[in-house]
Amino acid sequence: MHFSSESVEVLIEQFLKLPTVGRKTARRLAAWVLKMPRGEVEALVAALLAVKDRVSECPICQNATDRLPCALCRSEKRDHSVVCVVEESSDVAALERTGEYSGVYHVLHGVISPLDGIGPDELKIRELVSRVAGKGETNTIGNEAPRIEEVILAVNPTVEGDTTAFYISQLLSSFDVTITRLARGLPIGGDLTYVDEATLSRALEGRRPM
Repeated sequence: MHFSSESVEVLIEQFLKLPTVGRKTARRLAAWVLKMPRGEVEALVAALLAVKDRVSECPICQNATDRLPCALCRSEKRDHSVVCVVEESSDVAALERTGEYSGVYHVLHGVISPLDGIGPDELKIRELVSRVAGKGETNTIGNEAPRIEEVILAVNPTVEGDTTAFYISQLLSSFDVTITRLARGLPIGGDLTYVDEATLSRALEGRRPM
């Protein structure tokens, strides 16, 4: 499929910048946009701009939010003594769908990957250590935040995920905190975002000490 429109080709190039989108998919998306009513296109553009204008990182858990701190960190119904460490904000949504976890989160925004030029300083690891040490945000729900008793490392079971989990466990080993890892019910090399709720629930229940 080839478009004679320069504007469509520019749109295709923009779609190609999205993760996992190849040229064939980018052309299919561009063709779909051509068929969309103008109102729907305007709504899509407005949603994209709103994400850039209104969404920021929660100063406590680093998750994407419209309000600071985020709803999970503000909630009095959450167990603030248990922190689940995940790679991306999408992993928070995946774990929340299980309905099995009642603690709070910490989003790393990636994993250690030397081949990609990503080291510990590029991630939100320093902020995690500060939370565990009690030097981070203390006023999460109108009161002093409780001491963190358990850190669940829910990074993906990949080489990079394992490296990141080991690095964090070493950093936190000097603190009086239990460090656990999700059970290996998760497929090796898998991504939390795409794992079904039942498997995630079992992985949470069967988490083991690091």
